[in-house]
Amino acid sequence: MIHQILKDKSVTLYIILAGLFSTTAIVAEFIGGKIFSLEKTLGLKPFLFSLFGEQNLSFNLTAGVLLWPIVFIMTDIINEYYGMRGVKFLSYLTVALISLSFFSAFAAIHLVPADWWVGVNAKKGIPDTQKAYAQIFGQGMWIIIGSIVAFLLGQILDVYIFHKIKNITGEKMLWFRATGSTLISQFIDSFVVIIIAFKLGQDWSWPKVIAIALVNYFYKFFVAILVTPIIYAIHELIEKHLGHSLAADMKKSAMES
Repeated sequence: MIHQILKDKSVTLYIILAGLFSTTAIVAEFIGGKIFSLEKTLGLKPFLFSLFGEQNLSFNLTAGVLLWPIVFIMTDIINEYYGMRGVKFLSYLTVALISLSFFSAFAAIHLVPADWWVGVNAKKGIPDTQKAYAQIFGQGMWIIIGSIVAFLLGQILDVYIFHKIKNITGEKMLWFRATGSTLISQFIDSFVVIIIAFKLGQDWSWPKVIAIALVNYFYKFFVAILVTPIIYAIHELIEKHLGHSLAADMKKSAMES
């Protein structure tokens, strides 16, 4: 049975894309607890600016942005060949896996640590390994809820907009439907996660919410444009792997799903 599955190019491709999609989304959620300076990472001075009365803003971003572009690319590729149902299934599955991951981390944090383990890293400047472990893997409930809701809403919007654009453009203008759907969906995503996590969770002011959400979106906007050639490159590789006839049939079926 497994040999028949692995011989089916469309099935094996879906498995590979699904693995990349879910894994990058889960890892992005966990590494997202670190906030880094984009400018300093690039060896530049912070670009200090103001938005909606918020002073001294700069591009301080979650480390999750390292992997979210891969999710964007996978979403568009899966949408192209497997349609809305293919993306929605993986989105729901990934939300379940993210929830399971956070629950597992929560359970692990609350296990009673071995006495010797708590101070095992004291010489490395970490006097309490349990507190460090909890700080790294434990994220606030509002942040978890915000990120999951924003992810799911962003995915649903992305697939819907992608297909609306493709209904108009047909097979032409891959860049337009891929980048356009990402830009619109991530605009909503950027605001939803900040509103839930920090307006509802920490009672931030609306000017601060809007300012921080826009800073995050400006970065996502730039990255969405930057990865467009990568989408074309992956598209070409898939076309060669599947063959023109199978690829055409899959894209036609994707539009009907």
